[in-house]
Amino acid sequence: DVQLQASGGGLVQAGGSLRLSCVASGFTFEHYKIGWFRQAPGKEREAVSSIRSTDHDAHYLDSVKGRFTISGDIAKNTLYLQMNSLKPEDTAVYYCARPTIPSCYGCGMDYWGKGTQVTVSS
Repeated sequence: DVQLQASGGGLVQAGGSLRLSCVASGFTFEHYKIGWFRQAPGKEREAVSSIRSTDHDAHYLDSVKGRFTISGDIAKNTLYLQMNSLKPEDTAVYYCARPTIPSCYGCGMDYWGKGTQVTVSS
């Protein structure tokens, strides 16, 4: 079975850092361009970042560029999101997700991990 298990969220002050992890199982991790979404209360879910681990081809939401870094460890089947200089507006539930089409992150997702809450206090 395909599983995505996210962890690493928490409460942090503005300017602080967190690292999210997502352990993937049940599929060939390196074949997929996988990544992170987030959803804040009362807002729509948005794509934060994605990466294809084989060539480190990464993409970021404009508002997190320069602060967040996505990476993938093929040997551990694990996706990471290093979040630095966190802002209160980064507060959200963060989800890792796998696309239905391995190379197309914008074509719909077929598997989602359980979210991990990130709360940034001002």
